[in-house]
Amino acid sequence: MTSGPAGASPSTLPDGRFSGRVEFAALVRQALAAAAMQGWREMIWCDPDFGDWPLGERAVAQALNDWASSGRKLTLLAGHYDTVVRQHARFVTWRQTWSHVVECRKSGAASAGCLPSALWSPVWVFERLDSLRCTGVAGADLARRTALKERLNEHLSGSSAGFPSSVLGL
Repeated sequence: MTSGPAGASPSTLPDGRFSGRVEFAALVRQALAAAAMQGWREMIWCDPDFGDWPLGERAVAQALNDWASSGRKLTLLAGHYDTVVRQHARFVTWRQTWSHVVECRKSGAASAGCLPSALWSPVWVFERLDSLRCTGVAGADLARRTALKERLNEHLSGSSAGFPSSVLGL
């Protein structure tokens, strides 16, 4: 797969197959840097538990800070958020600060093994086709973006609220 610089345009973001956890984590970092640099207005992240995503890294938190502003929207869809809470403290803190731009949803499809592992944006996407081996495909192709958005919308329509930004004690 061809890798572009962290602030790459959609046309120079990776296009094609990726393989392995290291390459997958780099892909997430590149996507978030591009989102911040280009001001992507919306992203959808989907994964059974986000365990392999580098969400706890300082660079990821900074890219999210740079991306977040009025009119932006990030939707997360997972089977559960236990792993996020355990492994990604920086993201949990960021999510609390930016709760007005983040919507977290929970889906039962993860337990059935049907929930994709993907990042969708209006200009570029990636999807892991084999989460165990961490292989998948990325690109800006309109047909790929449209098909992934339709599948994610189906999962979102059957989801419920999950991972509140704060827990109120009474």
